[in-house]
Amino acid sequence: MTLKTEEITQEDIFNEVLKGLTSPQKYLPSKLFYDEKGSELFDKITRLDEYYLTRTEIKIMLENIEEMSSLLGEGTLLIELGSGSSIKIRLLLDHIPGLAGYVPVDISAEHLLQSCETLKIDHPNLEIFPVAADYTKDFDLPEIKKPYDHRAVYFPGSTIGNFTPGEAKLFLGRIAKLCGKNGGLIIGVDLIKERKTLEKAYNDKLGVTAQFNMNILKRLNNELNTDFDLNKFKHFAFFNIVENRIEMHLVSKEIQNVNLDGTAIQFKKGETITTEYSYKYTLESFAGLASDFFDVRKVWTDENELFSVQYLRVK
Repeated sequence: MTLKTEEITQEDIFNEVLKGLTSPQKYLPSKLFYDEKGSELFDKITRLDEYYLTRTEIKIMLENIEEMSSLLGEGTLLIELGSGSSIKIRLLLDHIPGLAGYVPVDISAEHLLQSCETLKIDHPNLEIFPVAADYTKDFDLPEIKKPYDHRAVYFPGSTIGNFTPGEAKLFLGRIAKLCGKNGGLIIGVDLIKERKTLEKAYNDKLGVTAQFNMNILKRLNNELNTDFDLNKFKHFAFFNIVENRIEMHLVSKEIQNVNLDGTAIQFKKGETITTEYSYKYTLESFAGLASDFFDVRKVWTDENELFSVQYLRVK
């Protein structure tokens, strides 16, 4: 098992942060949530009562895994974007007949290797080809000498919602190119539902999501030597009914300046940094979004239609 790395430098991160914090509406890329502490906090979020997404997606997969796996079929090279060691990918690996190999892609090389080593213990005969890369950008697959029939991408967890619809459409186009001829995509898509349920999922009573959101500033202090005073910011998340998205922000409690390598970032009282969008879709609106590149072949939902797992085929 050889790790293929598409280098992500501190300079790359710095330039993205500088661009975001000097924009009229300040923002930070949500991928910065997932350092070691952020990943630990997100794992706690997935187990919260209010956070319906993970348990609902797993329930859908448990109930329909045989059909999902048979649609992918034999000779599949399975590519997971934003890999992890969760039950979701293990379900697919256990059930896809004649799986040709597994290509997990994750921005954190250390986390990726740990997950792959654990996975290899449970699946000693599985060929794993890890790629450390930012999957939101173009990356090259490793050289795979073993023949395979087709590629399938797995993109769980409603992460597609973190892109604006325009960005999501471009991203789906890149996935279709990655899949190639006869390729497929299994994707998690969160559905529009009552506002109360959505907002509770991002404002849990234990405050874990708030810690997760604030941790992004702590990471910048540690890695880019910024001087954010975390006591001067607060977590704020709400459902924007016009855009059909959850918005997660960090709100400045007062007028203040933050230093970013000699650049003074000025904040007004009440000014926000957008840290995440999470778009919600109807089944029809998501099918329309993907229609330039994919046909929706199968949709599985829970009984309350909170969440969907969908199988798409490249056109």
